[in-house]
Amino acid sequence: MTIPVGILDQTPIYEGETAEQSFQRTLQLAQLAERLGYQRFWVSEHHDSAHVSGSSPEVLISHLLAHTSKLTIGSGGVMLQHYSPYKVAENFNVLASLAPGRVELGIGRAPGGLPRSTRALQGEQGDARSLTDKLEETRRFLRNEVSEDHPLAGIHVSPQPAQPAPLFLLGASRDSAELAAQQGLPYVFSLFINGDENIALEAIETYRQSFVPSPELAQPHAILALSVIVADTDEQANELAGENLSVKIHLNSGRVLTVATVEQAEEFGRQSNEPFRIEVKEAKVVKGSPASVYAQLFDIRQRFGVKELVVHTVIRSFEQRVRSFELLQQAFVENEHNEEAWASVPAVSSGSVS
Repeated sequence: MTIPVGILDQTPIYEGETAEQSFQRTLQLAQLAERLGYQRFWVSEHHDSAHVSGSSPEVLISHLLAHTSKLTIGSGGVMLQHYSPYKVAENFNVLASLAPGRVELGIGRAPGGLPRSTRALQGEQGDARSLTDKLEETRRFLRNEVSEDHPLAGIHVSPQPAQPAPLFLLGASRDSAELAAQQGLPYVFSLFINGDENIALEAIETYRQSFVPSPELAQPHAILALSVIVADTDEQANELAGENLSVKIHLNSGRVLTVATVEQAEEFGRQSNEPFRIEVKEAKVVKGSPASVYAQLFDIRQRFGVKELVVHTVIRSFEQRVRSFELLQQAFVENEHNEEAWASVPAVSSGSVS
């Protein structure tokens, strides 16, 4: 059974361990996801961090593809604001040629690091082009469909795979939903970043209502990404979830960013050279025993009208993290009859979600 759940792994570095060990754990999780029948496995992009190793998803994806045989692997996501769309397309066309049908390209809108890492990636002058323009250019490069009026008309993107990597837009706001809809792309709302369910519902509904069909996608395709912790009992899950905090920095310019720690938020504020305030609260986590979590996720899928989920599981013990993914898979297998019924539900009329 392929369960309608993907895994997002950020390659955390546990206290006292090395980057090499963190990457080995990511590989172990990818192989576990393949054995258990998870839908996909995505890796993230973070910079200038002592707590996360995953700074280059393209390189990591290549390694994971080489050590698995059928699992779909992708980025969650590439921070396109920093990069040349042409080079991003080349990277993922290479990956899609190496592992046909197994690669996905998720594009993120956040900087993925502190202001100094943004300057290091973009140079002091930065890149004046909007994310909208760069996203559209990436789409065209992936399929070698550069228009005749484009300044780079006639350029060839090498290689050109038989099946280019599908493009997804990740976000946590109405703005990102509108952009995904305008571009005709699948949309992933990151509830583990913005835990306000009202905003999430509004964003996904905006996406459906505003969706413009594209050559890649005829109907809206919405996915919800959320924090999930499963343990043998509700009590154990509550204890594990107590480690999770939501840390946001509110800049005076109006930008709001989610970071890993209070210390990182303070450093971000200092580097931004503008007034800021920090908001810390308990993170929104779906947690409990396998039966409890399955019931919660089934309810969430009904309320949001989505069939697919991506789960992000933050637990300081790797063994307990593995156990959480195993228990989640068991919960879906034990409720296979519900999943078969859910799979046959018609698409949402206001904009179907596949």
